[in-house]
Amino acid sequence: MKHLATYFLRLLLPAHRVDELEGDLDELFQQRVQQFGVREARWRYVKDVISLMRPSLLRKDKACLVSTNKNSYPTPAFTTMLRNYLTVAFRNLLKNRVYSFINIFGLASGMAVAMLIGLWIYDELSFNKQFDNHDRLAKVWQFVKFDAEKSSYDVLPIPLAQELRSKYPDFESVGLTVTREVILASGEQKLLKTGNYVEPDFINMLSLNVVSGTRFGDNDVNSILLSESLAKAMFGTENPLNKLIKLDNKQTVKVAGVYKDFPANNTFNDVTFLVPWKFFSANDEGAKRDQDQWDSNSYQIYAQLKPDADFDLVSAKIKDIRMKRDNPPGYKPEFFLHPMSKWHLYSDFKNGINTGGIITFVWLFGAIGIIVLLLACINFMNLSTARSEKRAKEVGIRKAIGSLRSQLIAQFFSESLLMAALAFILSLLFVQLTLPFFNQVADKKMVVLWANPTFWIAGLSFSLLTGLIAGSYPALYLSSFQPIKVLKGIMRTSRSATVPRRVLVGFQFTVSVMLIIGTIIVFRQIEHAKDRPIGYSRSGLIELGMNAPELARHYTALRTDLLNTGAVAGMSESSGAITSQSGGTTDISWKGKKNDSKPLVMSNYITHDYGKTIGWQVKAGRDFSRDFTTDSSSMILNEAAVKLMGFKNPIGETVRQSGKDYTVIGVIKDMVKEDPFKPVNPSFFAINYRNVNTINIRLAPQLSAHEALAKVEQVFKQYSPDSPFDYKFADDQFARKFGNEERIGGLAGGFAILAILISCLGLFGLASFIAEQRTKEIGIRKVLGASVFNVWGLLSKEFVILILVAFCLAAPVAYYVLSNWLQNYQYRTELSWWIFAVAGLGALLVTLLTISFQSIKAALMNPVKSLRSE
Repeated sequence: MKHLATYFLRLLLPAHRVDELEGDLDELFQQRVQQFGVREARWRYVKDVISLMRPSLLRKDKACLVSTNKNSYPTPAFTTMLRNYLTVAFRNLLKNRVYSFINIFGLASGMAVAMLIGLWIYDELSFNKQFDNHDRLAKVWQFVKFDAEKSSYDVLPIPLAQELRSKYPDFESVGLTVTREVILASGEQKLLKTGNYVEPDFINMLSLNVVSGTRFGDNDVNSILLSESLAKAMFGTENPLNKLIKLDNKQTVKVAGVYKDFPANNTFNDVTFLVPWKFFSANDEGAKRDQDQWDSNSYQIYAQLKPDADFDLVSAKIKDIRMKRDNPPGYKPEFFLHPMSKWHLYSDFKNGINTGGIITFVWLFGAIGIIVLLLACINFMNLSTARSEKRAKEVGIRKAIGSLRSQLIAQFFSESLLMAALAFILSLLFVQLTLPFFNQVADKKMVVLWANPTFWIAGLSFSLLTGLIAGSYPALYLSSFQPIKVLKGIMRTSRSATVPRRVLVGFQFTVSVMLIIGTIIVFRQIEHAKDRPIGYSRSGLIELGMNAPELARHYTALRTDLLNTGAVAGMSESSGAITSQSGGTTDISWKGKKNDSKPLVMSNYITHDYGKTIGWQVKAGRDFSRDFTTDSSSMILNEAAVKLMGFKNPIGETVRQSGKDYTVIGVIKDMVKEDPFKPVNPSFFAINYRNVNTINIRLAPQLSAHEALAKVEQVFKQYSPDSPFDYKFADDQFARKFGNEERIGGLAGGFAILAILISCLGLFGLASFIAEQRTKEIGIRKVLGASVFNVWGLLSKEFVILILVAFCLAAPVAYYVLSNWLQNYQYRTELSWWIFAVAGLGALLVTLLTISFQSIKAALMNPVKSLRSE
C-alpha cells in the first residue's frame, strides 16, 4: 500500500519532487507502523499523504509531514481542491502534448467558426438598427400586375408623397428621394459619387448625425450635405463649410454641413451626399415633367408612422390610392409599406407575397455554426474516451484510496473547462487573424467587439457551456470505472463501447459530406450561369455615364476623334448600362394581342452602331443602319419578345408603342442584361438620340487595355476637362451579379473544409482508440504472418463501412435540400450523379489518409512489445 500511495504521488507531482520527499515519506510510514501496527499503518499512511496534498508539500516542509497526529486529518479548502484539480489538469496536458494540441485546436476551430458566424449574424440582424425610430420607419412599395403575376417595385410616382402626407393621419413624416450618380467638382478635385436628392423629412427620419454645420430646411435650395469621408476626399483638412461645389458641371451648391458616414451595415452606406429635393425638381427635366404624373414610377418614398399606427393596417388603407383616381392603369398598382426591420432580411417578393430573403442564410449559417461547434465537442469526447484505458488505473487508484465519484467528475470537468478556456483564448486569436479574410469573402466590415460587455459575457458563457457539454461524457464515463477490476488488470472495454463513438463520427462525416455536396452545387450553379450565352461580347467593352452636358452636345465629334485614335473599335449610346435594364412599358400592342393582356416589355433606346459596338447577334432581318432613313420608325426585338407576340415571321410586322407605329426590321438573340439566373425579359430596341445617358465603347483588341484607355481618356479630357474619366468594364459589372451566390459558396466552402478538418481529428481519435484496444490482437496476427497491408486493411475496413453509411445518409438529405434551393433559380444546373460520387469518394479518401497513420503505426509495432503484459 505504501508503494500504491507513492505511485499516486508520482501521478500528481513531478518525479524529482517525489524523490526529494522520499526520506520524509519513509519516516512518516515508520511512525504509523509504531502507532498502529503494520496492517493498519498502510491505510493510515495513504490517508495522510492524500490529506496533506497542500502547497506546503511542494516546499518539502518535513514538519508538515510528521506533525499529523492520530486524530487530526485536515480537510482541504475548496480553493485548494480547485488548484489541485487545475494542477493535475495542466500536467496531463503537458504529458500528452500531441493529444492536448489536437483537442484544444479542434475546440478552438469550432469556437472560432461559431464566433465568426455569430459576428456575421449579429451584423445582419443589426442592419438599419442605428436609427432612433427604426421600428416605425418604412419604405413605400407597390405591387403591379403584368398579365397573371404580381411584381414588386420600390419606385413610385411623385404625387403619391403629398397624397400620403395630407390625407392619411397615420403618417408622422413622409419624404421623397431619388438616388443619382453625380460629378462633384471643387477646384482641381473632381469625383463621381452616389448621393440622394431628398426632402427635409427624409433627413429627420434617418436621424442624420451632423458633425459640423447644419441640416438644410424647406427654404434651402442650393445647399449640399457631405459625408465625412467625401468631405475629406474633396477638401482634405480644410473646413468644407460654405465651400462651393459644381454638380455635373452645371449648377453650383454650397456646403451647408457634414454628417457622419452611414455604417457599413446600413441600407444608405453608399450615400455620400444629400441635396434638397427642391433643387432637383427645379433643375431636372424628368422631375419637372413628373410632378403631377401618377404613372411615372421613378422615385422612392420613405415614411415614419405615428407610435400607435400599424404597418399592415396602414398598408390596407393606402393600397388602392391609384386605382381610385381617374384613368386607372392596366397594371393595377397596389401600394404598401415595407418596414425598415424587413428591408434587409425579408427583401424577396413573389406574386405579391413576401418570401423571405437573406434571413434564410442567417438561419442556414447559424445552423452550420452550431453543427461545426458540435463536431468539435464530439471530437473532444472521442479523443478523451479514446485514452480512457491509459487513465483507468489512475481512476482506480483514486477510488481505492477514497475518492468519491463526484470528486472524479469534478476533476475531469476541471480538465475539460481548462481546455475550453485555452480553446476560447486560441479561438479569439483565430478570429482576429482570419476576420480580414472573412470580411473580404462575406463583403463585410465586421470587427471583434472587444469593448462590448455582452460579447465577453456571451463568449465566456459559451466557453463554459462548451466545456461542460464536451466534458460531460468523459467525466461520467471515466468516473464509472470499477477500481477492483482496474487494479487487477481485468478492465477491458467491450467492442460495443465503441458504438457511440462510431455514431458520433458517422454524424460528423454525414454533415461533412452534405457540406461538400452543397459547396459543389453552389459553385456549379454559379459556373452554369456564367457559361450561359449572353447574346453579346463583354470582352474589351466599357461604359461611361454622360453626366457632363458637353459630352452629349459634342457626341458626334467625340466619337470621330475616338475612332481616329485606333484605340476604339466601336462606340454608341444607350438609355442604360449594357448589364442592367433601365425601364419597361405596358403601353405596347401588336396584331393579335388580347385586349386584357398587359405584359411588361423592356424598352431600350439606342443610337446607331450600338449592335456593332456590343456585338449582339442578329438572328433574322438586319441591324440598324444610317443608310436607311426609315430606321427612326423601326424596331428590333429579342427572341423573348417574338415569342410573347407570337410572330412566326416577325420581319415587317408592326408594333405600336406609346402611340407610335414601329416596323420590325430585325430579331436578335436574347441578351442577358439582368439576373443571369432568370429568363430574359421580352425587349425591344429603337433609335432615339434624346433619351440616352450611357456611352458604350469597344476597345481595340490589338492594344492592351492600359494603352487603349490612356488614349481614350486623353480625348475625353479635351471635350470635358472638368469631368473625371470614370469608366466601368462590362465584365466587372456582369461579375457583380454573382456576388451573393459567390459569397454563399465561399462561406459554405470554407465551413465545409473546417468541418472536414474537425471530423478528421475525430476520426484520428477513434482510430487511435481502436488501434490501442486491439494492440495484442495485431501482435498475434503479425506473429501468425499477417503483413502490414493486412493489418491496415483490418483496421480500415470498419471506417470504410462507417463512411459509406454516412454517405448513404447524407446523399438523400443533400439531394432534397439542394433540389429545393435550385427551385429558386429558373436557369439552373442539374443535380448530376457524379457530384455525389465525387463527394463520397473525397470523404472516403480523406478518411483513409487520416486513419492510415494510426493503422500503419500499429501494423509496424514490434509484436514482442504488443504481447508483453502491461
